[in-house]
Amino acid sequence: MNKLFFTPTTLLAFFTLLLLGSCSGNDGVIFSTKDDINLGAQVAAEVDSTYRANGTLLERNSANATPYTHLDRIVNRVLNSGEVKYRNEFPWTVKIIRDNENLNAFAAPGGYIYVYTGIIKYLDDEDHFAGVLAHEIAHADKRHSVRQLQRDYGLSILLSVALGNNPGALQQIAAQLAGTLTGLRFSREAETEADDTSVIYLAGTQHYACDGAAGFFVKLNAEAAQGNTPEFLSTHPNPENRVGNIQQRAQERGCSTTSAADTDFTALKKSLNL
Repeated sequence: MNKLFFTPTTLLAFFTLLLLGSCSGNDGVIFSTKDDINLGAQVAAEVDSTYRANGTLLERNSANATPYTHLDRIVNRVLNSGEVKYRNEFPWTVKIIRDNENLNAFAAPGGYIYVYTGIIKYLDDEDHFAGVLAHEIAHADKRHSVRQLQRDYGLSILLSVALGNNPGALQQIAAQLAGTLTGLRFSREAETEADDTSVIYLAGTQHYACDGAAGFFVKLNAEAAQGNTPEFLSTHPNPENRVGNIQQRAQERGCSTTSAADTDFTALKKSLNL
């Protein structure tokens, strides 16, 4: 009987094909949701450590109980919309970073979310802020980060990371996701999907205007038209018709675009001295 011999390269290719076949119903993501959570936890630990060291991380403790109460109220309305696929699988933790000049928020794999005080200060409407949060939650829920990492690093490296055989690559990936390196730039398709999904999430809350995410870009574009281009637009180019796309999705869904009456966004700002 002839024996078959496989080189390490052949075996890696073989297992890659097996994994790809097994994830055909999982949007082409080779990581399991547990891997998402594990990777996200490492990213979160690094982010916490970095911003704690410079004194800008608002810890979840009694001293910051009031702002987190207001923030959690908004986040939980989105998470409990009935539309978040991994609502019960991911931990969904949110933390605040005090940086009044940074108009941003981001979500690591597994639902570890960070919000800069700059975007809270910048926005005037809770519906718009809820839209930003819904957009970031969609990035995690649709597993955009892991999918982009597959493109950036290749399957073989991610396989070695998934198997626990490449701690160096894992540290680099965690740093990139946290933005301490070059940051992770999503494709236009991923950004559009997150925008579209934010409409679905907000509609499910039966509370916020479902086109809330558009409000952030409306304000950014208005400032850019006056010659005052926010740094956010220089680092996150606004795809053509992004506002119109969100509003069109809202119209197609037939959901309410009326702002919620019982919001308390001002209280969140006051609790952060913004």
